[in-house]
Amino acid sequence: MMSSSFVKSSVSLNLSSMSTDAADQMGSANQPSGEIHVIIGPMFAGKTTSLLRRVKLESDSGRSVAMIKSSKDTRYATDAVVTHDGVKFPCWSMPDLSSFKQKIGVDAYEKLDVIGIDEAQFFDDLYDFCCEAADLDGKIVVVAGLDGDYLRRSFGSVLEVVPLADTITKLTARCELCRKRAFFTLRKTEEIKTELIGGADVYMPVCRQHYVNLHVEAARSVLKPHNVQANESLDKAVVV
Repeated sequence: MMSSSFVKSSVSLNLSSMSTDAADQMGSANQPSGEIHVIIGPMFAGKTTSLLRRVKLESDSGRSVAMIKSSKDTRYATDAVVTHDGVKFPCWSMPDLSSFKQKIGVDAYEKLDVIGIDEAQFFDDLYDFCCEAADLDGKIVVVAGLDGDYLRRSFGSVLEVVPLADTITKLTARCELCRKRAFFTLRKTEEIKTELIGGADVYMPVCRQHYVNLHVEAARSVLKPHNVQANESLDKAVVV
């Protein structure tokens, strides 16, 4: 008959062995942990500047970095991310993110530590790319983009990656009309499509008060010609 001390010893050894095996399995399953950092705000808030600052800091620390921007954005350069004040950083100009690994090459991708994504609102596959890059491949992903369009609606899939993010930075600009903090982007033209790429000639940052006031005025200016046409049609109908 086995003694109770021998049984306890055997159980302890078995549990210890199981714990070691479980730890080994978890260690092999968990690759180097990645990170996702999201930078959002209106136009002219310094999102690209903040992105470049972070990526350059990582590069100066000895990490391998790559920058991606949407091929839709050709305002300043096709092969570089450029801030509004002219600071440049070489980049990969891509129509989507899913083809980046193939474009750069699998070996080169595996050596990357940090991936910066500018104008992220133009990438429909942003969520899936960030999940794979950070969760599976262990990359540090820094995303910069607009959180809202000119109507203050969610723009693209930038806000979809917020639940994935380690950090979220909301930047503000200066209202072009009163110099108060600007949280919104106002479109200067009457174009109504969501994606209209432009700079200061098309957009300006504004505070809440000026956004609301100018949108009311814009709505009135748009409705006025329609009202005039409607009245003219009514007058013609009465004359007939």
